[in-house]
Amino acid sequence: MFLDVKDLQVRYPGSEKAAVDRVSIGLAKGQMGVLIGPSGCGKTTLLRAVAGLEPAGGGVIRMNDQIISGSGVHLPAENRRIGMVFQDYALFPHMSVEKNIDFGLAHWPAPKRHARVRDMLSLVGLTPLAQRYPHELSGGQQQRVALARALAPEPLLLLLDEPFSNLDIDLRERLAQELREILQLAQITALFVTHDQMEAFALGDVIGVMHQGQLQQWDDAYHLYHQPANRFVAEFIGHGVFVPATIACEDQSLVLQTPLGELRKQAESHQEMKNWETSATCDVLVRADDIVHDDEAPVKAEILRKAFRGSEFLYTLRLVSGQTVMAHVPSHHDHHVGEWIGIKMQADHVVLFTQAQGS
Repeated sequence: MFLDVKDLQVRYPGSEKAAVDRVSIGLAKGQMGVLIGPSGCGKTTLLRAVAGLEPAGGGVIRMNDQIISGSGVHLPAENRRIGMVFQDYALFPHMSVEKNIDFGLAHWPAPKRHARVRDMLSLVGLTPLAQRYPHELSGGQQQRVALARALAPEPLLLLLDEPFSNLDIDLRERLAQELREILQLAQITALFVTHDQMEAFALGDVIGVMHQGQLQQWDDAYHLYHQPANRFVAEFIGHGVFVPATIACEDQSLVLQTPLGELRKQAESHQEMKNWETSATCDVLVRADDIVHDDEAPVKAEILRKAFRGSEFLYTLRLVSGQTVMAHVPSHHDHHVGEWIGIKMQADHVVLFTQAQGS
Protein backbone atom coordinates (compact mmCIF):
# COMPACT_ATOMS: atom_id res chain seq x y z
CA MET A 1 0.00 0.00 0.00
CA PHE A 2 1.22 3.49 -0.85
CA LEU A 3 -0.80 5.04 2.01
CA ASP A 4 -1.30 2.66 4.93
CA VAL A 5 -3.16 3.89 8.01
CA LYS A 6 -3.40 1.34 10.84
CA ASP A 7 -5.45 1.73 14.04
CA LEU A 8 -5.26 5.54 13.90
CA GLN A 9 -6.59 7.29 16.98
CA VAL A 10 -7.01 11.03 17.48
CA ARG A 11 -8.43 12.51 20.66
CA TYR A 12 -8.93 16.21 21.32
CA PRO A 13 -7.89 17.57 24.75
CA GLY A 14 -10.74 17.41 27.26
CA SER A 15 -12.81 15.00 25.16
CA GLU A 16 -13.70 11.57 26.54
CA LYS A 17 -14.48 10.15 23.10
CA ALA A 18 -11.89 9.80 20.35
CA ALA A 19 -12.57 11.92 17.26
CA VAL A 20 -10.93 9.14 15.21
CA ASP A 21 -11.19 5.73 16.85
CA ARG A 22 -8.80 3.01 15.59
CA VAL A 23 -9.38 3.61 11.90
CA SER A 24 -7.48 1.60 9.28
CA ILE A 25 -7.48 2.46 5.56
CA GLY A 26 -5.14 1.82 2.63
CA LEU A 27 -4.58 3.28 -0.83
CA ALA A 28 -2.49 1.87 -3.64
CA LYS A 29 -0.36 4.28 -5.66
CA GLY A 30 -2.53 6.34 -8.01
CA GLN A 31 -5.79 5.45 -6.27
CA MET A 32 -8.32 8.00 -5.10
CA GLY A 33 -9.97 7.38 -1.75
CA VAL A 34 -12.98 9.24 -0.39
CA LEU A 35 -14.15 9.65 3.20
CA ILE A 36 -17.85 10.28 3.68
CA GLY A 37 -20.13 10.54 6.68
CA PRO A 38 -22.33 12.92 8.67
CA SER A 39 -20.97 16.12 10.20
CA GLY A 40 -18.73 15.46 13.19
CA CYS A 41 -17.98 11.84 12.23
CA GLY A 42 -14.20 12.40 12.19
CA LYS A 43 -13.46 12.38 8.46
CA THR A 44 -11.76 15.81 8.37
CA THR A 45 -9.85 15.02 11.58
CA LEU A 46 -8.52 11.85 9.93
CA LEU A 47 -7.46 13.88 6.89
CA ARG A 48 -5.67 16.44 9.08
CA ALA A 49 -3.89 13.67 10.99
CA VAL A 50 -2.56 12.22 7.72
CA ALA A 51 -1.42 15.74 6.75
CA GLY A 52 0.38 16.15 10.07
CA LEU A 53 -1.89 18.99 11.21
CA GLU A 54 -3.34 16.93 14.08
CA PRO A 55 -1.19 14.75 16.36
CA ALA A 56 -2.14 11.08 16.44
CA GLY A 57 -2.74 9.54 19.84
CA GLY A 58 -2.20 6.02 18.56
CA GLY A 59 -1.70 3.92 15.47
CA VAL A 60 0.70 4.17 12.56
CA ILE A 61 0.61 6.12 9.28
CA ARG A 62 2.94 4.92 6.52
CA MET A 63 3.36 6.62 3.18
CA ASN A 64 5.56 5.30 0.40
CA ASP A 65 7.00 2.72 2.85
CA GLN A 66 8.03 5.42 5.33
CA ILE A 67 6.48 5.85 8.79
CA ILE A 68 5.33 9.47 9.03
CA SER A 69 3.38 9.03 12.27
CA GLY A 70 3.73 6.33 14.89
CA SER A 71 5.26 5.49 18.23
CA GLY A 72 7.86 8.19 18.83
CA VAL A 73 7.54 9.46 15.24
CA HIS A 74 5.78 12.61 14.06
CA LEU A 75 7.14 13.91 10.79
CA PRO A 76 6.27 17.64 10.56
CA ALA A 77 3.59 18.53 8.04
CA GLU A 78 6.02 20.52 5.88
CA ASN A 79 8.28 17.45 5.49
CA ARG A 80 5.59 14.96 4.48
CA ARG A 81 5.39 15.92 0.78
CA ILE A 82 1.62 16.13 1.04
CA GLY A 83 -0.44 18.70 -0.87
CA MET A 84 -3.73 19.96 0.52
CA VAL A 85 -6.70 21.72 -1.03
CA PHE A 86 -8.90 23.41 1.55
CA GLN A 87 -12.63 24.11 1.55
CA ASP A 88 -12.14 27.86 0.99
CA TYR A 89 -9.19 27.41 -1.47
CA ALA A 90 -7.05 29.88 0.61
CA LEU A 91 -5.73 31.68 -2.49
CA PHE A 92 -3.66 34.84 -2.04
CA PRO A 93 -5.88 37.67 -3.31
CA HIS A 94 -2.96 40.03 -4.13
CA MET A 95 -1.22 37.44 -6.31
CA SER A 96 -2.01 36.45 -9.90
CA VAL A 97 -2.94 32.90 -10.82
CA GLU A 98 0.64 32.32 -11.92
CA LYS A 99 2.09 33.68 -8.68
CA ASN A 100 -0.32 31.64 -6.56
CA ILE A 101 0.82 28.44 -8.27
CA ASP A 102 4.46 29.49 -7.96
CA PHE A 103 4.19 30.25 -4.23
CA GLY A 104 5.40 26.87 -2.94
CA LEU A 105 8.34 26.66 -5.33
CA ALA A 106 10.57 29.41 -3.89
CA HIS A 107 13.43 26.95 -3.24
CA TRP A 108 13.41 25.61 -6.83
CA PRO A 109 15.81 26.95 -9.51
CA ALA A 110 14.09 29.64 -11.59
CA PRO A 111 13.98 27.72 -14.92
CA LYS A 112 12.48 24.65 -13.21
CA ARG A 113 9.93 26.84 -11.37
CA HIS A 114 8.77 28.55 -14.55
CA ALA A 115 8.46 25.24 -16.38
CA ARG A 116 6.50 23.68 -13.53
CA VAL A 117 4.07 26.61 -13.34
CA ARG A 118 3.51 26.38 -17.10
CA ASP A 119 2.84 22.65 -16.80
CA MET A 120 0.36 23.17 -13.96
CA LEU A 121 -1.48 25.93 -15.82
CA SER A 122 -1.82 23.61 -18.81
CA LEU A 123 -2.87 20.65 -16.66
CA VAL A 124 -5.82 22.55 -15.12
CA GLY A 125 -6.66 24.45 -18.31
CA LEU A 126 -5.88 27.95 -17.04
CA THR A 127 -2.99 29.06 -19.28
CA PRO A 128 -4.98 32.01 -20.75
CA LEU A 129 -5.81 33.24 -17.22
CA ALA A 130 -2.27 33.17 -15.80
CA GLN A 131 -2.16 36.94 -15.11
CA ARG A 132 -5.62 37.25 -13.61
CA TYR A 133 -6.30 37.62 -9.88
CA PRO A 134 -8.56 35.36 -7.77
CA HIS A 135 -11.40 37.91 -7.61
CA GLU A 136 -11.52 37.89 -11.43
CA LEU A 137 -12.14 34.14 -11.56
CA SER A 138 -15.25 31.99 -11.19
CA GLY A 139 -15.55 29.58 -8.25
CA GLY A 140 -14.62 26.66 -10.46
CA GLN A 141 -11.54 28.45 -11.80
CA GLN A 142 -10.45 29.33 -8.26
CA GLN A 143 -10.78 25.69 -7.29
CA ARG A 144 -8.51 24.68 -10.19
CA VAL A 145 -5.91 27.28 -9.16
CA ALA A 146 -5.92 25.81 -5.64
CA LEU A 147 -5.49 22.33 -7.13
CA ALA A 148 -2.61 23.46 -9.37
CA ARG A 149 -0.89 25.17 -6.42
CA ALA A 150 -1.19 21.99 -4.33
CA LEU A 151 0.21 19.82 -7.16
CA ALA A 152 3.05 22.18 -8.14
CA PRO A 153 5.61 21.05 -5.50
CA GLU A 154 5.20 17.43 -6.70
CA PRO A 155 3.57 16.00 -3.57
CA LEU A 156 3.42 12.26 -3.07
CA LEU A 157 -0.14 12.49 -1.77
CA LEU A 158 -2.93 15.01 -2.27
CA LEU A 159 -5.57 15.66 0.40
CA LEU A 160 -8.79 17.52 -0.41
CA ASP A 161 -11.22 18.75 2.25
CA GLU A 162 -14.66 19.35 0.68
CA PRO A 163 -13.22 21.59 -2.08
CA PHE A 164 -16.56 21.80 -3.94
CA SER A 165 -18.80 22.70 -0.99
CA ASN A 166 -19.06 26.38 -1.98
CA LEU A 167 -20.08 25.64 -5.57
CA ASP A 168 -23.52 25.07 -7.08
CA ILE A 169 -24.55 21.48 -7.76
CA ASP A 170 -24.14 21.52 -11.57
CA LEU A 171 -20.62 22.94 -11.32
CA ARG A 172 -19.74 20.46 -8.57
CA GLU A 173 -20.66 17.49 -10.75
CA ARG A 174 -18.63 18.80 -13.69
CA LEU A 175 -15.60 19.68 -11.56
CA ALA A 176 -15.67 16.30 -9.84
CA GLN A 177 -15.17 14.64 -13.21
CA GLU A 178 -12.50 17.19 -14.19
CA LEU A 179 -10.69 16.63 -10.90
CA ARG A 180 -10.58 12.88 -11.40
CA GLU A 181 -9.19 13.34 -14.92
CA ILE A 182 -6.56 15.84 -13.71
CA LEU A 183 -5.40 13.55 -10.90
CA GLN A 184 -5.22 10.58 -13.25
CA LEU A 185 -3.08 12.63 -15.65
CA ALA A 186 -0.87 13.71 -12.75
CA GLN A 187 -0.69 10.05 -11.57
CA ILE A 188 -1.08 11.08 -7.96
CA THR A 189 -2.63 9.31 -4.99
CA ALA A 190 -5.39 11.32 -3.32
CA LEU A 191 -7.69 11.24 -0.29
CA PHE A 192 -10.84 13.33 -0.48
CA VAL A 193 -13.40 14.34 2.17
CA THR A 194 -17.00 15.06 1.21
CA HIS A 195 -20.52 14.83 2.58
CA ASP A 196 -21.99 14.33 -0.92
CA GLN A 197 -22.60 10.70 -1.93
CA MET A 198 -22.73 11.41 -5.66
CA GLU A 199 -19.37 13.18 -5.40
CA ALA A 200 -17.97 10.19 -3.54
CA PHE A 201 -19.26 7.76 -6.17
CA ALA A 202 -17.92 9.91 -9.03
CA LEU A 203 -14.45 10.30 -7.52
CA GLY A 204 -13.60 7.32 -5.36
CA ASP A 205 -11.85 4.11 -6.34
CA VAL A 206 -12.51 3.20 -2.72
CA ILE A 207 -14.85 4.93 -0.25
CA GLY A 208 -14.85 4.96 3.53
CA VAL A 209 -18.08 5.54 5.47
CA MET A 210 -17.45 6.98 8.93
CA HIS A 211 -19.74 7.34 11.94
CA GLN A 212 -18.88 8.62 15.42
CA GLY A 213 -15.16 8.41 14.77
CA GLN A 214 -15.20 4.84 13.52
CA LEU A 215 -14.84 3.46 10.00
CA GLN A 216 -17.95 1.46 9.15
CA GLN A 217 -16.86 0.18 5.73
CA TRP A 218 -13.95 0.76 3.31
CA ASP A 219 -15.03 -0.50 -0.09
CA ASP A 220 -15.88 0.44 -3.65
CA ALA A 221 -19.18 2.18 -4.45
CA TYR A 222 -20.84 -0.98 -5.82
CA HIS A 223 -20.30 -2.98 -2.64
CA LEU A 224 -21.24 -0.09 -0.35
CA TYR A 225 -24.56 0.16 -2.14
CA HIS A 226 -25.35 -3.51 -2.71
CA GLN A 227 -23.51 -5.17 0.18
CA PRO A 228 -23.50 -2.70 3.10
CA ALA A 229 -21.58 -3.97 6.12
CA ASN A 230 -24.15 -2.81 8.68
CA ARG A 231 -27.37 -0.88 9.16
CA PHE A 232 -25.69 2.50 9.33
CA VAL A 233 -24.06 2.07 5.92
CA ALA A 234 -27.30 0.65 4.50
CA GLU A 235 -29.26 3.71 5.66
CA PHE A 236 -26.60 6.30 4.88
CA ILE A 237 -25.83 5.19 1.31
CA GLY A 238 -28.73 5.65 -1.11
CA HIS A 239 -32.45 5.83 -0.49
CA GLY A 240 -33.44 2.81 1.55
CA VAL A 241 -35.77 1.59 4.28
CA PHE A 242 -36.02 -1.62 6.31
CA VAL A 243 -39.08 -3.80 5.79
CA PRO A 244 -39.89 -6.51 8.35
CA ALA A 245 -40.15 -10.08 7.10
CA THR A 246 -40.62 -13.62 8.32
CA ILE A 247 -37.88 -15.94 7.15
CA ALA A 248 -37.72 -19.65 6.38
CA CYS A 249 -34.94 -21.83 4.98
CA GLU A 250 -35.78 -24.02 1.99
CA ASP A 251 -33.06 -26.08 0.31
CA GLN A 252 -30.37 -23.46 -0.43
CA SER A 253 -32.82 -20.53 -0.46
CA LEU A 254 -34.11 -18.08 2.12
CA VAL A 255 -37.86 -17.51 1.70
CA LEU A 256 -39.03 -14.11 2.92
CA GLN A 257 -42.63 -13.07 3.48
CA THR A 258 -42.81 -9.26 3.38
CA PRO A 259 -45.54 -6.58 3.04
CA LEU A 260 -44.34 -6.37 -0.59
CA GLY A 261 -44.91 -10.05 -1.23
CA GLU A 262 -42.68 -13.11 -1.18
CA LEU A 263 -38.97 -12.80 -1.88
CA ARG A 264 -36.39 -15.50 -2.35
CA LYS A 265 -32.70 -15.13 -1.72
CA GLN A 266 -30.21 -17.75 -2.82
CA ALA A 267 -27.90 -18.44 0.10
CA GLU A 268 -24.33 -17.52 -0.79
CA SER A 269 -22.85 -20.09 1.58
CA HIS A 270 -23.70 -22.88 3.99
CA GLN A 271 -22.77 -20.49 6.80
CA GLU A 272 -25.38 -17.97 5.67
CA MET A 273 -28.07 -20.67 5.76
CA LYS A 274 -26.90 -21.73 9.21
CA ASN A 275 -26.97 -18.13 10.45
CA TRP A 276 -30.66 -17.78 9.55
CA GLU A 277 -31.93 -21.27 10.49
CA THR A 278 -32.86 -20.26 14.02
CA SER A 279 -34.38 -16.89 13.06
CA ALA A 280 -38.10 -16.41 12.53
CA THR A 281 -37.90 -12.77 11.49
CA CYS A 282 -35.52 -10.35 9.82
CA ASP A 283 -35.40 -6.92 8.18
CA VAL A 284 -35.00 -6.55 4.41
CA LEU A 285 -33.21 -3.51 3.00
CA VAL A 286 -35.43 -2.03 0.29
CA ARG A 287 -33.98 0.71 -1.90
CA ALA A 288 -35.91 3.01 -4.20
CA ASP A 289 -34.59 1.19 -7.27
CA ASP A 290 -35.84 -2.15 -5.90
CA ILE A 291 -39.48 -1.01 -6.28
CA VAL A 292 -41.13 -1.12 -9.70
CA HIS A 293 -44.37 0.69 -10.54
CA ASP A 294 -46.84 -1.85 -11.98
CA ASP A 295 -50.56 -1.05 -12.12
CA GLU A 296 -51.37 -4.77 -12.37
CA ALA A 297 -49.41 -5.70 -9.22
CA PRO A 298 -51.52 -6.97 -6.28
CA VAL A 299 -49.58 -4.81 -3.78
CA LYS A 300 -50.90 -1.25 -3.62
CA ALA A 301 -49.35 1.82 -2.03
CA GLU A 302 -50.47 5.39 -1.40
CA ILE A 303 -48.29 8.24 -2.65
CA LEU A 304 -47.32 10.37 0.36
CA ARG A 305 -44.73 12.61 -1.33
CA LYS A 306 -43.20 13.05 -4.77
CA ALA A 307 -40.00 14.76 -5.86
CA PHE A 308 -39.37 15.51 -9.53
CA ARG A 309 -35.87 14.45 -10.64
CA GLY A 310 -36.10 15.14 -14.36
CA SER A 311 -36.27 11.68 -15.93
CA GLU A 312 -37.98 10.25 -12.85
CA PHE A 313 -39.95 10.95 -9.70
CA LEU A 314 -38.86 9.83 -6.26
CA TYR A 315 -42.10 8.66 -4.68
CA THR A 316 -42.51 8.11 -0.95
CA LEU A 317 -45.18 5.44 -0.59
CA ARG A 318 -47.23 3.97 2.26
CA LEU A 319 -48.31 0.33 2.08
CA VAL A 320 -51.60 -0.98 3.49
CA SER A 321 -49.55 -2.31 6.43
CA GLY A 322 -48.44 1.25 7.23
CA GLN A 323 -44.86 0.56 6.13
CA THR A 324 -43.20 3.38 4.19
CA VAL A 325 -41.01 2.69 1.14
CA MET A 326 -39.53 4.77 -1.66
CA ALA A 327 -39.53 4.19 -5.40
CA HIS A 328 -37.97 5.68 -8.53
CA VAL A 329 -40.72 5.99 -11.13
CA PRO A 330 -40.30 7.29 -14.71
CA SER A 331 -41.51 10.89 -14.84
CA HIS A 332 -44.16 10.19 -17.47
CA HIS A 333 -45.95 8.27 -14.69
CA ASP A 334 -47.16 11.50 -13.09
CA HIS A 335 -49.49 10.39 -10.28
CA HIS A 336 -50.95 12.67 -7.63
CA VAL A 337 -50.18 12.69 -3.92
CA GLY A 338 -52.88 10.61 -2.23
CA GLU A 339 -53.30 8.31 -5.24
CA TRP A 340 -52.88 4.54 -4.86
CA ILE A 341 -50.64 2.75 -7.34
CA GLY A 342 -49.52 -0.83 -7.88
CA ILE A 343 -45.93 -1.74 -7.02
CA LYS A 344 -43.78 -4.84 -6.90
CA MET A 345 -40.39 -5.73 -5.50
CA GLN A 346 -37.70 -6.44 -8.10
CA ALA A 347 -34.39 -6.72 -6.28
CA ASP A 348 -31.25 -8.28 -7.72
CA HIS A 349 -29.51 -7.93 -4.34
CA VAL A 350 -31.50 -8.93 -1.26
CA VAL A 351 -29.79 -7.62 1.87
CA LEU A 352 -30.94 -8.91 5.26
CA PHE A 353 -30.36 -7.77 8.83
CA THR A 354 -31.50 -9.30 12.10
CA GLN A 355 -34.22 -7.19 13.68
CA ALA A 356 -32.29 -6.97 16.94
CA GLN A 357 -29.16 -5.64 15.23
CA GLY A 358 -28.29 -2.08 16.17
CA SER A 359 -26.76 0.57 14.00
